[in-house]
Amino acid sequence: MAEAEATAGASPVIEVRGLSYSFGERVALRDVSFTAGAGELLAVIGPNGAGKTTLLSILAGIRKPDAGTVRTPAGAVGWVPQQAALYRRLTVEENLRLFARLEGIEDVDAAVEEMLEQTGLADRRGDQVGTLSGGNQQRVNIAIGLLSRPAVLLLDEPSTGLDPRQRARLWEFVHGLAGGGTTVLYTTHHLGEVDRYGDRILVLADGEALFDGTAAELHRAAPESGAADFESAFVAFLRERGH
Repeated sequence: MAEAEATAGASPVIEVRGLSYSFGERVALRDVSFTAGAGELLAVIGPNGAGKTTLLSILAGIRKPDAGTVRTPAGAVGWVPQQAALYRRLTVEENLRLFARLEGIEDVDAAVEEMLEQTGLADRRGDQVGTLSGGNQQRVNIAIGLLSRPAVLLLDEPSTGLDPRQRARLWEFVHGLAGGGTTVLYTTHHLGEVDRYGDRILVLADGEALFDGTAAELHRAAPESGAADFESAFVAFLRERGH
């Protein structure tokens, strides 16, 4: 497996080398290495139990690896878990203010206003979160992850439970973040999102990194290289490698 370069001529924002992690006797990650550059959208995909969420939680600093090194911008990683950490009875603005204070942000007012504007939620600032659509709740969730202005944003299954229109709006927003220089790593089971929005793909299976490259390169690496769509090529790729 040839590892793709992060960004030509630029130092990687994220650099992971030989990362391993186990839950007791079960190996979740085994010798995983990759890099990601500024403004890159890196999709982390694989079967259930592949180690995707474990990888993101280590990058977020929630877990410590058993072995290997992780280099990320100090204090500049935003983490958006699959389950939204929101207070449904509070308004959008109240949620943002609460999390800004918990993160120790000095100018809470400025941070909240910036996130309301950046996520397009200014007109919903006074709405209770529990009354929002799934797409807008996910926007609030991402806004919380962006409060500290991170150079890296980690999204774990960000479009789960959203309808196609909500997903399209979410990815338009995320793509805009990457266009502004934010490095985005995301997991998803919607393979169409990988083919359409991922600059690069990291394939994990049973804790091992099987592939690091573009969707077109994975198509060519699949035994059925003439597969009509990305999902078929991905399934064929995994099957050839015993997954």
